[in-house]
Amino acid sequence: MHRETLGDGDDLVVVLGWGNRLDHENVRWLLDELAETHRVHAFRIPDAITDFEREYVRPIERYVADLDEWRLLGHSTGGLIGPYVAAAASTTAPTTRTYLSPWWGEPPGRDGPLLDILAKLPISRPILPGSIDDRELLGDLTTDRQLDEGPDAAPTFLRETRRAHRELPPIDDDAVVFCSLRDRVVSTRAIGERMPAERVRLYDGGHELFSSSSREDRIDDVLAAVREGASGLDRD
Repeated sequence: MHRETLGDGDDLVVVLGWGNRLDHENVRWLLDELAETHRVHAFRIPDAITDFEREYVRPIERYVADLDEWRLLGHSTGGLIGPYVAAAASTTAPTTRTYLSPWWGEPPGRDGPLLDILAKLPISRPILPGSIDDRELLGDLTTDRQLDEGPDAAPTFLRETRRAHRELPPIDDDAVVFCSLRDRVVSTRAIGERMPAERVRLYDGGHELFSSSSREDRIDDVLAAVREGASGLDRD
């Protein structure tokens, strides 16, 4: 698992989504914004895994064990990993939890018998073509490089993330989610089933807030949620 630390201030652990790279232009925009006020510990997760806890959760769990106080931000698959890290008995709980388009379930049309069959294949190599080939799926600012470097999926990755969906720990009462109702990468219904409306902030765009033009309109809210949790959000 690759990691980069930047900025200064209170510790903020950022777990990126599947296929995100630390040097992608739009990811850098988000990390630089967060690093203006926090010491950011950014994790790029592996594309292929055979065990969700061993390869996704425990490396971050071991890392945050050395932090006295920390905040958590997870995007997409990072938003699936985050609740497991936050609930780990061996770590200090994060002060705030902020999730960007968390992958808590499959979107309509992507779950079904075929995925069930593929997830049962004991193959850890990425042999299944990635499904994100449309710029608008991620956001209108998505670069050609982001699309070109989108990973393929291993059957074991599907198996483990589907299991993680089923066993997802309860979401903390102070957590905040940012998502788009146009998201076709993750299930917005799964988000709505776990989060009350007053702790969800919508934006106009695709799956990635940081790759959507509306990011400028929402970044202050993201920073407020990271800093203060749900109490940092304006309630109109």
